[in-house]
Amino acid sequence: MKYAEKQKVLECYQKHKDMIFKLAWAYCKDTYQAEDIFQEVFYKYLTYHPKFKTPEHEKAWLIRTTINLCKNFLKSKWNRDIQQLEEWDKGQESLSDPSDAFDALKNAILDLPEKYRIPIHLYYYEDYSVREISHLLHKSESTIQTQLQRGREKIKQTLERSERHDIRA
Repeated sequence: MKYAEKQKVLECYQKHKDMIFKLAWAYCKDTYQAEDIFQEVFYKYLTYHPKFKTPEHEKAWLIRTTINLCKNFLKSKWNRDIQQLEEWDKGQESLSDPSDAFDALKNAILDLPEKYRIPIHLYYYEDYSVREISHLLHKSESTIQTQLQRGREKIKQTLERSERHDIRA
């Protein structure tokens, strides 16, 4: 690999590493799996040497690749088996409610179904517009707007339930 190519890869890594990891984590809700997906995204970037027209095109490719790898993981038999084991473990121990408002919000977002969680992550954490999210997720703008609205409503309901529960306790 030539020096210029190495510099390009290093710049891409430095510029997008946080975004890719956070997106993978938002999808998988697992730090270790997010790290694996993060590595796989950059492995594909190194292996395929994609050519991009603009920096936005490069970022969109990274996001789309991350999302596809996450979806593949979530469909895998390994993931289904692990989820069943974790659900069983949760039934065996008592979980405490988060006391910090930030933790409550983070947990409310993570508890959202994927169809709401990912648009909310892209909109609020990655600063994408509705139009950009619709292109990235291959959905109409009205669908993304609806998912954002419903996601916000579900977060609000979760936080209100949490507050009522905290007051009673």
